[in-house]
Amino acid sequence: MAKAAAGTDNPATPTAVRIVVAGDRGTGKSSLIVTAATENFPANVPPLLPPTRLPEDFYPERVPITIIDTSSRPEDNSKVAEELKRADAVVLTYACDQPQTLDRLSTFWLPKLRQLEVKVPVIVVGCRLDLRDENQQVSLEQVMSPIMQQFREIETCIECSAFKHIQIPEVFYYAQKAVLHPTGPLFDQETQTLKDQCVRALKRIFILCDHDRDGALSDAELNDFQVKCFNAPLQPSEIVGVKRVVQEKLPEGVNERGLTLTGFLFLHALFIEKGRLETTWTVLRKFGYNNDIRLADELIPSPTKRTPDQSVEMTNEAIDFLRVTFDVFDSDEDGALRPRELDELFSTAPASPFSELPYTDAAERNAFGGLSLDGFLSQWALMTLLNPASTMENLIYIGYPGDVSSTIRVTRKRRLDRKKQQSERNVFQCFVFGPKKAGKSALLDSFLGRPFSDNYNPNTEERYAVNVVDQPGGIKKTLVLREIPEDGVSKLLSSKEALAACDIAVFVHDSSDELSWTRATQLLVEVASHGEDTGFEVPCLIVAAKDDMDSFPSAIQHSTRVSQDMGTEAPIPISTKLGDLNNLFRKIVSAAEHPHLSIPETEAGRSRKQYHRLINRSLMVVSGMTTFCISIVHLYGSCHFLYLLMTCGPHGTSLPLRRGVEGDYWGSIPGGCMCNMSFDKKGIVRTARVI
Repeated sequence: MAKAAAGTDNPATPTAVRIVVAGDRGTGKSSLIVTAATENFPANVPPLLPPTRLPEDFYPERVPITIIDTSSRPEDNSKVAEELKRADAVVLTYACDQPQTLDRLSTFWLPKLRQLEVKVPVIVVGCRLDLRDENQQVSLEQVMSPIMQQFREIETCIECSAFKHIQIPEVFYYAQKAVLHPTGPLFDQETQTLKDQCVRALKRIFILCDHDRDGALSDAELNDFQVKCFNAPLQPSEIVGVKRVVQEKLPEGVNERGLTLTGFLFLHALFIEKGRLETTWTVLRKFGYNNDIRLADELIPSPTKRTPDQSVEMTNEAIDFLRVTFDVFDSDEDGALRPRELDELFSTAPASPFSELPYTDAAERNAFGGLSLDGFLSQWALMTLLNPASTMENLIYIGYPGDVSSTIRVTRKRRLDRKKQQSERNVFQCFVFGPKKAGKSALLDSFLGRPFSDNYNPNTEERYAVNVVDQPGGIKKTLVLREIPEDGVSKLLSSKEALAACDIAVFVHDSSDELSWTRATQLLVEVASHGEDTGFEVPCLIVAAKDDMDSFPSAIQHSTRVSQDMGTEAPIPISTKLGDLNNLFRKIVSAAEHPHLSIPETEAGRSRKQYHRLINRSLMVVSGMTTFCISIVHLYGSCHFLYLLMTCGPHGTSLPLRRGVEGDYWGSIPGGCMCNMSFDKKGIVRTARVI
């Protein structure tokens, strides 16, 4: 595959091109390659050529080319498929003197490329031009136009003759050019207009070059742009000429301040129409764009490595920038970004990230579909939590001026938070569990300020809702609710680190349905057990939804028993229908802020803790035995012991001692145990036991 240059001014520029030549037997594949490489027509050609490399100075772009020949034998089909998948460009050959090989392009080769999902430029080459029947002369455009309409991946069509050296170098020049300067990402051939993603990238470049932000490139700004992209200044007469060309074709492309955005875009469309795609691609790559018209990976910092129980949040610098950006694009000053204002904000990005799952519909909007400042910042907080690299990338697109790596921070490990009995996080993620029809989706809807609906729409996919929660003292925290469908719990818990990202879990049940309560408590035990087994225990709250309905008869007894058995708080009653949420979201945040509390304990978990206590007690006994014997030495050493050397063993085992005074000695040690040591007449210990 084409490699991007690392550590250069143009990290997205390919530094090598791999071209694969394929086609039917006898269409001139190998002769084409040999003639291009040696400038001589071969008298004898082997059935399959080894990889052929054209030096970097073969074409003006100075990018080396590797040409791969392919076998026509049916038994080599799998090898051919692998080579095609590794190609940066594909040259498909047909023989001008064999019309059936041309038909095979549309019936076999081009469909095969689609089947293999080979999404690279295709150059169609008619070889053996010198052998075509002079009575069957047909224009190339007439022959290829129907095929090119059907297969848009065809970049160029050309006819050649290796024997007569007709247009042989051009074949691989066009193939290389299709890789370095492809038409597809930039221009729509049907509408003869720039593609939306190209317009977005060029708009961002225009804004970056418009230093005084007056909506036009002055002569000085235009010259700076020229120097940056092409390492050569424009002469004053050239600047006048450029603006004149634009003004003649598009009057609004130039105003008294200079070249407008409309004029800037028009110039690039004009370059492409005239076949000068390299001009637009040079500009795009100078500003870091790759062939997908996205910023090259090298320009986006990798998020700091973190453990599973650490999360990522935006820094204050990023939040301050987003606040200012919000105000700039809130053109009607109504305190919300309406859809058109949000589209304008992201008009310099490949697309609005908030229009894609899981961010779409995840924040609170007003009646006009507008995002408040809290909603806007909440969306960014969610994106940072789930995909911090996407946050940094989009901050670059919308014009963040500083080092984008300073816009995110990694939080402290939650295990350390638990030891310190306080979380320092500003964004908390809450997993919402519960059986079907328990009211999980209604809970998320109410969190986003949406009206209650009696219609039941089962949710089979995970869903997010994010909003700001006002805490006492004017403190704001961001809460992310992640709804886990009942059928998705097993899949979630199949991962050891499933609960690592969870700051708190909520278990919702229908308070009028005993079966719903039973299933909710089963889920609670499953999640709690998983946390105990993996070390990712999380605080848990139980929510009794549909409090506007009568509770099932034994609800109080059941909830009391579960609370006592598992050490959880009593269920929190709510009614989304009546809008009575009982400060639930504040309680969720408060519990998440204190990760050492509200952690349920299963019976297996208690047994495990008791086992560990016994182990610790045994260690204390052994430690106490050591202390006791050392005390004996200090107490009796001068009178009764010449020398004492002891090694400790478990309860009831003999401990070898040397050089004591005859008799038995007893003493108590920590842990409620006694130690007995017995010496013979020679002062040699007979036994020493912990009892």
